[in-house]
Amino acid sequence: MTAPRLAILAAQNEPARLAQEALAARYGAAPPEQAEVIVALGGDGFMLETLHRFLGRGIPVYGMNRGSVGFLMNDYREDALPERIAAAQAATLHPLRMVAQANGAAPVEALAINEVSLLRESRQAAKIRILVDDKERVAELICDGVLVATPAGSTAYNLSAHGPIIPLGANLLPLTPISAFRPRRWRGALLPSDAVVVFEILERDKRPVAAVADYTEVRDVARVEVREARDVTLTLLFDPDHGLSDRIIAEQFTV
Repeated sequence: MTAPRLAILAAQNEPARLAQEALAARYGAAPPEQAEVIVALGGDGFMLETLHRFLGRGIPVYGMNRGSVGFLMNDYREDALPERIAAAQAATLHPLRMVAQANGAAPVEALAINEVSLLRESRQAAKIRILVDDKERVAELICDGVLVATPAGSTAYNLSAHGPIIPLGANLLPLTPISAFRPRRWRGALLPSDAVVVFEILERDKRPVAAVADYTEVRDVARVEVREARDVTLTLLFDPDHGLSDRIIAEQFTV
């Protein structure tokens, strides 16, 4: 079997750059536009950068941890890389599509692989109205912010905000408040993956809010719409004994 053409990309740290040199010398390295598989060397942040860079290309990404966290990465080993890639299991992800409307400006559209978060910009708590599929669900959420996460992103900021971990394939999206003051007992909701969530900012002159989709930030938003981008598919490759679905399940038993 012919080994796939690999593009080997590295984060800007010494372990990643040294690994890139070693792998390229051993297996060769193709330009990204000619590659069949992208090998990403770094941590989860670099994996997100790589996935965003190749959105729409349909090219699978195989990551190896040369960073700090590495939840989305395989263990780093120099040996038998083509064989590991050939045996890898594919995890298919769909990002979230954010459409943010700021005061008097054209709407800004961006994709989020982890989450779309709304965050207060000032000392004043935000006041946010939440609609799901055109039906008001929270008339006024007083909070530091609120987010919608993908299943893959449910172990990131969402988990830190005490949101639930969502297994891949569950067809659910967590909607999680960040430091909610009122309603004090509201802990968020699980929504079907085809839900359309709209956030309307109340008293926005006094209580400005920013919307963030991974790396895209829009300040002073008035309205933000979030839905799953089913027309965009991302493919991550994982070693059979270290699949993403199993990691997401295992994270729920971490104490």
